[in-house]
Amino acid sequence: MQPRSDRGESALEPDVDVGAPAVAPLGADQAVPDIDETGAALGTLQGLSTAVWILAVLAVIYTIYFAREFLLPIVFAVLLNFLLSPVIRLLSRLRISPPFGALIVILGMLAAVGLSGYELAGPVERFATDAPATLSTAEARLTKLLKPLQRASKTAEQVANAATATAGGSSPSGSAKPTQVVVAGPSLITRFFGTTQRVVGAILEVTILLYFLLAAGDLFLQKLIKVLPGGSERKLAVQIARETEASISTYLLTTSLVNAVEGVVVALIMWAWGMPSPILWGLLVFALEFIPYLGALAMSAILMIAALTTFDSVGHALLVPGSFIAVNLIQGNFVSPILLGHRLALNPVALFVGLAFWFWVWGIPGAFIAVPLVATFKIFCDHIGVLASIGEFLGQRDDEERRALVRVSVRTPRQAPRVS
Repeated sequence: MQPRSDRGESALEPDVDVGAPAVAPLGADQAVPDIDETGAALGTLQGLSTAVWILAVLAVIYTIYFAREFLLPIVFAVLLNFLLSPVIRLLSRLRISPPFGALIVILGMLAAVGLSGYELAGPVERFATDAPATLSTAEARLTKLLKPLQRASKTAEQVANAATATAGGSSPSGSAKPTQVVVAGPSLITRFFGTTQRVVGAILEVTILLYFLLAAGDLFLQKLIKVLPGGSERKLAVQIARETEASISTYLLTTSLVNAVEGVVVALIMWAWGMPSPILWGLLVFALEFIPYLGALAMSAILMIAALTTFDSVGHALLVPGSFIAVNLIQGNFVSPILLGHRLALNPVALFVGLAFWFWVWGIPGAFIAVPLVATFKIFCDHIGVLASIGEFLGQRDDEERRALVRVSVRTPRQAPRVS
């Protein structure tokens, strides 16, 4: 008799753990999973994810470019809302309701713009009337200054033409000249009224939307908090909104005040030098200084042309843009860093790339609002974990990174030059 267990199984069979998960044995036709194939499949999925992200970014750029006439007034209204919201809150403390306070602010802003336009109508009209003669005079004097360079360029062109004629030979005398086809574009009046209509429509849209934004206050933020599902998402949304409003409003207010003071100083300097319409130059400085780097270059070129047509002496004419450059250097290196500090802390390279991008997408209006848009994007990236590396790239070098860079430069010995 063979001994048997209580379960009726053979004593020679091993014990089986009932709680262990059942593992189906591989059949004869089933292959063992290949680790290399699995890694290749995961790499393919990662490549597809990267491609999807690239396509999404391209789609966003495409939409921003072709929807600029719709998006530009909205962006301008939102930025002006950041600038004027502290005024609405101040009026609310004085027991003035936000709708009525928004109406007061809008009417005051329109009155200031209208008064400035009325004061500038005469100088701008004279400048437009005298523009052909002014440009001709400036071109003649610039030609006199650049005469040595023109001679060298002309000599090089003659040498190149002679080499081309020697290599290719002369053209046949009987060959017919190609017929030029000139396509007539729209007339000046048509372009003027078309541009005026678009500008007036955009200003009207910005004004109406700005009034509703100022009158609504925190309505849209409250609605956003209400529709978000969790407490962490709501807290993050409030933090991003508050930090964006504080940073952008501080930047716009401080920059506006600095540009206004610089415009007044430049207007006084232009008046002292005897330049015509000094108020016009001051307002141009105020407007163009909102464009970093390129605004100062454009203003220097404009003042150079105007000075060459005003003064007979070239040295006297050079003092006009030189004075502006001196004032701009003082403002950019001392005044603005003291007042703004590190509130935006944008990387200059990233800022210039952002300026070039928005100028390419939206033209001159995009250049005016490039800094607030780049700053808003940086704040958004700083609070989103996936985009934190982009926010770090957009920021300036902080104190800890400066100290680390100094330590590395001190510890790294300089190699002696090799003597061959």
